[in-house]
Amino acid sequence: MSWSQVYDPMNNIWLSTLFASLPVLVMLGGLGIFHMKAHRAALLGLATALAVAVAVFGMPVAMAGKTALLGAAYGLLPIGWIVINIIFLYHLTEQRGQFKILQESITGITNDRRLQLLLIAFCFGAFFEGAAGFGTPVAVTGAMLIGLGFTPLAASGLSLIANTAPVAYGALGTPVLALAAVTGLPLLDLSAMIGRQLPFFSVLVPFWLIVAFAGWRGMIQIWPAILVAGVSFAVPQYLVSNYHGPWLVDVAAAIVSLVCVTLFLKVWHPKAIWHTAGGASAMTQSAGAAVVEGEARRSHGYSAAEVRRAWMPWAILSVLVFLWGIPEVKAFLDGVSIFKFPIDGLHNMVMRVPPVVAKAHPEAAVYTLNWLSATGTGIFIAAVISGFLMGYSPVEMVKTYGRTLYAIRNSLLTISAMLALGYTTRYSGLDTTLGLAFANSGFLYPFFGTFLGWLGVALTGSDTASNVLFGSLQKVSSEQLGLPPTLMAAANSSGGVMGKMIDAQSIVVAAVATKWHGHEGKILRFVIWHSLALTALVGLLVMAQAYLWPFTAMVIGR
Repeated sequence: MSWSQVYDPMNNIWLSTLFASLPVLVMLGGLGIFHMKAHRAALLGLATALAVAVAVFGMPVAMAGKTALLGAAYGLLPIGWIVINIIFLYHLTEQRGQFKILQESITGITNDRRLQLLLIAFCFGAFFEGAAGFGTPVAVTGAMLIGLGFTPLAASGLSLIANTAPVAYGALGTPVLALAAVTGLPLLDLSAMIGRQLPFFSVLVPFWLIVAFAGWRGMIQIWPAILVAGVSFAVPQYLVSNYHGPWLVDVAAAIVSLVCVTLFLKVWHPKAIWHTAGGASAMTQSAGAAVVEGEARRSHGYSAAEVRRAWMPWAILSVLVFLWGIPEVKAFLDGVSIFKFPIDGLHNMVMRVPPVVAKAHPEAAVYTLNWLSATGTGIFIAAVISGFLMGYSPVEMVKTYGRTLYAIRNSLLTISAMLALGYTTRYSGLDTTLGLAFANSGFLYPFFGTFLGWLGVALTGSDTASNVLFGSLQKVSSEQLGLPPTLMAAANSSGGVMGKMIDAQSIVVAAVATKWHGHEGKILRFVIWHSLALTALVGLLVMAQAYLWPFTAMVIGR
């Protein structure tokens, strides 16, 4: 028998909202306040979600259990599969000394830690977000920053902050494609509208990133390079999203930004060179900042051939991740092998009902085992090819893979538990109850509707999933309030990108990449204030677009 979601089971929207928020409060409280291990906090949050879904919202027990298992399976593939293989590649390069050469070769571009952070976390990370998304950029940049000597908290937190502005167009535009599918709004209109919101933050985020690491004084010393990075990303982001579409926005913008910053650093460098990798803010774990007069670049002592070999695994990774992100390649690989498992007793048995959707419709529940087209498979192939080129034998690679699996075993459990929690809140309607509370904000809806997107990503770990979850609600609510539905649907995605840095899945990925297992709560406490502040700024921009549209259209219109 089918089961219809109930969004106000207590006949009091505020009391129902309080119950719906309990799983998130328990998990985040366990991490951020009670300093619990991430896997324990995630399991406790999952248990709370199941209890509330069954006892308060009336979801059948069997359905709730199957929902959790579906989420856990999704946590292992594709998310866990990405994490395993990127750490495997990192271990291969580290054991052969190639990562050390890569680390020191970057000093040939700049010897300043702030500029290295700008190049890797913002520019390089944006490329991986555009090509693959789903945790790949945080895993790659976190591993690279920790290899450069950044403290674990700096490497984790700063990778998360940097991975914001590109997220809406991640994985070759997947979040925008999903948003168009669930809302029925024109794809190119949504792409253009998001492209009239995020470029402001593409300029702002690099400044924000450096302030978080080096403080205001440290940022002021390198502001020309930061401006080059931000503007050279924002301009292509606006142009491609408005005049081409969502598919290549991040890839094009990231490449332009990386090239522009690299060329700029050949002719400019700050007078004071920042040598510490700890940072000057409260997040530092070092004795203090070492800012001295010195060389902007230095000779690393390696031959060109040695540097090429050190960068070779990451070049292979970039190419394969990009190829795996191309829809035609994905379709071909899925044509070779893909398995789909409709979850009996759950598939098309949960009904989403008004006012969330225009008319009731069933929720699909199919686990897709796209093992060949999954991004993690491309990363695994890149790691294996690189391993052979670095002189590893098959036996050596198998042993390294085994050590990698053992090292991240608790992290895989955490990711699965967190995805299980997210799926339980989605299919039981808990997250929709939270969303309806935001939708009841009237005149302030453009501001709080932006936070609705933030909430969706914080819960699900994905801008795509947030758009699927709340896109229809944004459209229905905006039409009822007389607001442009394209604006509020786009705001869901733009606001969602700022929730990416606090979603538990991303935090766990960052902790794994930086070998800082068990400290997820510290990462959360650092990034949450950045996340809230940036989301509020997006909300204010959307308010201006909603109520001062002639002015904003003149500034950012086509």
